[in-house]
Amino acid sequence: MNTYNRRWFLRRAAAAAAAGLAACAGRGGTGSSAPAIPPPPAMTPDALLSDTQRRTFNYFWQTTEAARGLAPDLSPDPSPASIAAMGFAFTAVPIGVEHGWVTRAEAAQRVRGWLEFLRDAPQGPDATGVAGYKGFFYHFLDAASGTRYRNSELSTIDSALLFMGVRFCGQYFNGAADANETAIRTIADFVCERADWNWMQANGPGVCMGWRPETGFLSADWVGYNEAMLMYLLALGSQSHPVGPDSWAVWTGGYAKSWGSIQGVEHLSFGALFAHQFTQVWVNLQGINDAYMGAKGFDYFENSRRAVLSQRAYALANPLAWEGYGADIWGLSACDGPYNGTLNYRGAPARFHTYAARGVYLLAKDQIDDGTLSVSATLGCLPFAPELVTSSVAAMYQRYGSVIYGDYGFLDSYNPSFRYDVLLHSGRRVGDLGWVDSRYYGLTQGPIVAMIENYRSGLVWRFMQNDPVIRRGLQRAGFTGGWLG
Repeated sequence: MNTYNRRWFLRRAAAAAAAGLAACAGRGGTGSSAPAIPPPPAMTPDALLSDTQRRTFNYFWQTTEAARGLAPDLSPDPSPASIAAMGFAFTAVPIGVEHGWVTRAEAAQRVRGWLEFLRDAPQGPDATGVAGYKGFFYHFLDAASGTRYRNSELSTIDSALLFMGVRFCGQYFNGAADANETAIRTIADFVCERADWNWMQANGPGVCMGWRPETGFLSADWVGYNEAMLMYLLALGSQSHPVGPDSWAVWTGGYAKSWGSIQGVEHLSFGALFAHQFTQVWVNLQGINDAYMGAKGFDYFENSRRAVLSQRAYALANPLAWEGYGADIWGLSACDGPYNGTLNYRGAPARFHTYAARGVYLLAKDQIDDGTLSVSATLGCLPFAPELVTSSVAAMYQRYGSVIYGDYGFLDSYNPSFRYDVLLHSGRRVGDLGWVDSRYYGLTQGPIVAMIENYRSGLVWRFMQNDPVIRRGLQRAGFTGGWLG
């Protein structure tokens, strides 16, 4: 995991603490005193996917502010709005329309209001009282004012996640005679094209990770394989402020350090599974290739499938002897955790974490595995390895369902090994089932609702294949073949 990603997770933890979230739920119980856990209602694997998607859609529809689209970073605890979560909220709305969970008219009216907020929210170089600058938005926005939260950074990647959701709505709401849908298309283009990607090339051809009014541009650019692919596609495809193809060369120039074999599976690696998912929430990378992956002989979609296989193989090997790991219980990614500190596990010290980018990395120094698993890490990979993911989700539901499955679907994370009577960061201990989170995060809910839909109908992919910015971005990055042809 690169230096910026480490800082990103530290900032997220700091934001949670500042919002009064870091010392939430109290002490866990003991295995002997815990009540028996009733089995969850029986559901077939297919019915479970349907129920999960509906509940996860409800998360975005019900927790995102209806008027301005301010989606909370997490729920149910108080938190600032996250612009990345807002991008996933935009993405969820058309999926709800397709399933009849909301009407097209009410969805269009709500999306228009969200876009009008983004269009009209104050932008400028000031440290307070603005939502963004140069067309980008601050990572976190205050839930009351809709302006910069604390000292959060003007974030290129989080802005890109927002823009992807905005662009999807711009493609989906294509009714020619409907005033709301016409406005959606116009405002969506304005909001996205306002972003000055050239300004963010402060350090060279690459795109800078962000900017703060107090200190200026962050020191590093996005280089190497991670979630930033979607950001480069938007920047390359921009009509008003496009970056040059040399920016893609800079980014892929960092791939070499990520290529390798994990558990005998060779692929372009990133330990936390979210990085293999985020771009493909919106962009179908099956059958198209840039120069780098073309030379490797397979596409990015297959690469993500290999990342799934390596993680599953790691869970089967289970080198740290965590409880529960196996063929159907796996999934390491960015997620919440129970505790920040070292405790004794099976006679040896074990380091536990709160929010962290858990994953299987090439370098041992980057490895983060404390027994905490993310359901989104698994479910977000559904299109890549449907048989493995479907059986895994069914197994997690059967083993932990009544504990980890709630009103909005699967809670963020759980840890079957964590059976300590300590003050918890969040969540609760449930006897011999270990620790279970009490929160949902927009960043982990988003891939669930979208990837179930992409697996079943290809809805998001289909509309985004018509988006001129995405097509232009892929072509300028050197992608050829498949649906691009």
